[in-house]
Amino acid sequence: MILGLSPILTLRQAHAERRMKPKRTILCVDDNEQSLSIRKVMLETRGYRVVSCSNGLQALERFKEGGVDLVLTHLMMPGIDGGRLIEEIKGFSPETPAILLSTKPKLYSHDTRADVFLAKGMYGPAELLERIRMLLVRKRGPKRVMQRAEHFAARVGAA
Repeated sequence: MILGLSPILTLRQAHAERRMKPKRTILCVDDNEQSLSIRKVMLETRGYRVVSCSNGLQALERFKEGGVDLVLTHLMMPGIDGGRLIEEIKGFSPETPAILLSTKPKLYSHDTRADVFLAKGMYGPAELLERIRMLLVRKRGPKRVMQRAEHFAARVGAA
């Protein structure tokens, strides 16, 4: 017995932890520290793990370490801007969803490989969160369907 808890309760907790969805990791990039901090808090309170970077080069190095499920970046940054960052990331991992944010939509090039473009100030937090959720669902979709099909085939084969 651990800390006075019954073994059954401990087993239930262990099973519940295994069933819990793993947190998705979002790489959040902006050279404006205040915007970065606000987005980080908003995403973390919604259950996401957030890795924040203040420039494109730092973000690219962090992305190469692995474990990033989605990239959320500002367009205009010194050095490697958001558009270039997404190009580099899509070169390594084309399936990684990316959202590009900008205060100057006129500078946005439709040639970018971003999955979503949002003009800062023209969307609410709810819209950003919904876009993130949809991109993550789309990213994992085929894998989950394949896993279920394999599980079903194994159960049918065992019967």
